[in-house]
Amino acid sequence: MAAQSRLIKKYPNRRLYDTRTSTYITLADVKELVLAHEAFQVVDAKSGDDLTRAILLQIILEEEAGGAPMFSSDLLSQMIRFYGNAMQGMMGNYIENNIKSFTEVQAKLKEQAKVLYGGETAGDSSQDLWAQFLKFQGPAMQHMMGTYVEQSQKMFQQMQDTMQEQTRKIFPGIYVKPEEKTEKK
Repeated sequence: MAAQSRLIKKYPNRRLYDTRTSTYITLADVKELVLAHEAFQVVDAKSGDDLTRAILLQIILEEEAGGAPMFSSDLLSQMIRFYGNAMQGMMGNYIENNIKSFTEVQAKLKEQAKVLYGGETAGDSSQDLWAQFLKFQGPAMQHMMGTYVEQSQKMFQQMQDTMQEQTRKIFPGIYVKPEEKTEKK
């Protein structure tokens, strides 16, 4: 039988209460649950509304403000532009699938490092070993990830082209290609 998701209640005073341990916890504790791959749900203590996403976004915001941000201003601007766009729903799936693929590649690289260098590559004791592996494998990884991003861009462009072609077929007299709009002006 699968373990039940850990329930965390958020009170109006912004405190988080872990119902499993019967203690108040911090965002840092919630981050530790995420890092430990532990299933949890954060709910508003009064209304019962699910606040899990809001708490996770708050953790990301704190991490981004912590000195070594993962997201550039340009990337965040691009993401904001997708809200309200017809592609909004697809973009979430696209990003999620890319993160899953990246995680799978990372797991394979860790496994290769374990074979090459012996021992475990996860954990604090081997961080130097992992950093050393990445130092030597960095250029190859950058090339591999660059190729992956390029393929993703091509796939996204093909999807866009297919959608435009389908639109042309459905609305043959109405649809005008974007490049034809600029030519007519």
